[in-house]
Amino acid sequence: MEMAEGSRPVIHHVQLACPAGSEPALREFYGGVLGLDELRKPPGLAARGGCWFRGHGIELHLGVERDFRPARKAHPGLLVTGLDAWAGRLREAGYPVLFDDEFPGMRRFYSQDPNGNRLEFLEPVAGDDPGV
Repeated sequence: MEMAEGSRPVIHHVQLACPAGSEPALREFYGGVLGLDELRKPPGLAARGGCWFRGHGIELHLGVERDFRPARKAHPGLLVTGLDAWAGRLREAGYPVLFDDEFPGMRRFYSQDPNGNRLEFLEPVAGDDPGV
């Protein structure tokens, strides 16, 4: 296959796994707590379970995995504005917030979704070049 000059891959979405039956909790978390809009899955894919969300410049797909194990290391890194407000929002909803200052040029914390999948929230430090 021939590639057009200057073409490059762009991330369309990130997929995380979930156990069957966890869709209501995922809708509350991703739709309610994070404020993402749920997308209607195509009928053939909807039959498999899971749910898709979009908003804030990201698209996340949650797909049912029969032998589900939460992603504890692999994770999406979500670039946000107002990191402390996001931390407060997650804490208020009962989710963990663990700050980590080891990423030069960024403030960040880790949390998790209702199924234990790791999520990273990042905000550039004013005046610093994060190298991204």
